[in-house]
Amino acid sequence: MNTVLFFDALADATRRRILALLVSEGELCVCELTGALADIQPKISRHLGVLKDAGVVTARREASWMFYRVVRSLPPWTLALLETLLRGAVPELKSDLKRLKAMAGRPRRRAA
Repeated sequence: MNTVLFFDALADATRRRILALLVSEGELCVCELTGALADIQPKISRHLGVLKDAGVVTARREASWMFYRVVRSLPPWTLALLETLLRGAVPELKSDLKRLKAMAGRPRRRAA
């Protein structure tokens, strides 16, 4: 793991919000992230690309959906740091989760 890329990825507020949602929910598709963050798909996809290039998230395709999750094999210290995002490091998380839960038409998953 490249620690410089990891910390560079965390430097952006939108990426921290994405990571907080992924840590909280386990796996989300791009459409769920756009709904939760109330932002446009190209911007969310660009941030997901940065997170993927940094080795923090991984993606899988299911039909027409792209699902993202935090890489399970990250070093323990990085996972512990990401967990802190749920404990006040991302002040928008509560409202992001509220929008996510209220989102209609969320995709169903076969397997995570």
